[in-house]
Amino acid sequence: MRSRYSAFAVGDTGYLLRTWHPTTRPAGLDLDPAQRWTGLEILGTSGGSAFHTEGAVEFRAHYTLHGHADSQYEHSRFVREDGRWVYLDAMPPG
Repeated sequence: MRSRYSAFAVGDTGYLLRTWHPTTRPAGLDLDPAQRWTGLEILGTSGGSAFHTEGAVEFRAHYTLHGHADSQYEHSRFVREDGRWVYLDAMPPG
């Protein structure tokens, strides 16, 4: 999760796509260069250890866009694919 946040922060779309599960990965990403990621809060985790094949991370990522501060909240699911963790999708709220 932290590595994907860092990739968003530096605009590394190649890394983001490589760490996205093939069944949910978009064909491409178009990141807004005006968006500046300013911090990541991990709110909770489940699974994701060396003994798991699935895990979840609840987080809030802070950013500024055109001078306005905001944040994105998500509860993300990750799965182990060929021995490495990849982002699967966002869990529905609730």
